[in-house]
Amino acid sequence: MSPTLKPQFSLGCQTFGKFPMLRKALRKLSRKQLGYFLLAVLVAMSLWLGQAQVSQASRVRDRIRGGNQTTEAIQPSRLSPEQEMRVGQNMNQDLLRSGEFTLYQNPDIQNYVVGIGERLLPYSDRANELTYTFQVIQDSQVNAFATMGGYVYITTGLMAFADNEAQLASVVGHEIGHIDGKHLLEQIRADIVRRGLMRAGGLDESTIAQIGVELLRERPNSREDEYDADQRGLSMIGDAGYAQSAMPDFMQKLADQGGSPPEFLSTHPNPENRVEALERSIDPNQRNGDGLDSTAYYNRTQALR
Repeated sequence: MSPTLKPQFSLGCQTFGKFPMLRKALRKLSRKQLGYFLLAVLVAMSLWLGQAQVSQASRVRDRIRGGNQTTEAIQPSRLSPEQEMRVGQNMNQDLLRSGEFTLYQNPDIQNYVVGIGERLLPYSDRANELTYTFQVIQDSQVNAFATMGGYVYITTGLMAFADNEAQLASVVGHEIGHIDGKHLLEQIRADIVRRGLMRAGGLDESTIAQIGVELLRERPNSREDEYDADQRGLSMIGDAGYAQSAMPDFMQKLADQGGSPPEFLSTHPNPENRVEALERSIDPNQRNGDGLDSTAYYNRTQALR
């Protein structure tokens, strides 16, 4: 019995001495009847105390679940989709709080990107296990990135840089490809091992999110991850009816930029080699398709001009 509950039990036993009529009634009972009575009292007290303990434990669980979910220790090597989405949500909150970027407050543009993402998702490998979140960042830099748990980010600068919807869709598909391939998650796992942070009981979600944000800032994607995301994205846009030729066209446009290269290339390297690989991978039946009308795209994104 816990020290907290023991005084409550003692107080209950002392109650008989405080009521003379009850004491007088008890004297009239036989020893056997008195024994049954005391047993019933003890059973009732035990049930009451047990309920109190359950109630207290429930309140603790409710505080953990409702207040701060990051108190749960998890193993990065065995992250469930639900845990991955919570880590992605933590990363999103950390990035927004840091002031590193601001979400673009234009519902039409935001819904446009969401619509493209939703058109691609049926052809994603993880659409049934993750809830994807597509967000537009107000930033003139040409950039896009994905974290984990379904979070995809596209800058207004990239949207203005693209020639048509199919090119924009190719970038969205590429970023979905990073999430499908669990690229950042694998980087986090490797970094935890490298830094000796692995614990037998696991790490809390906020710590994993912080490591993910650090990697996002400091480490570009590997060549292998880029090629993998390219192939996944290319397959997605083709299956969704977009022209596959738009992906290498967009990469070539990035590579042709003179002066300071777009921010996209610092985190998504090797555009020339990737153009060649993409051209070889295009399905002849999917080279042409939807999304190549540049005038329609310009009008749809007029707010960015």
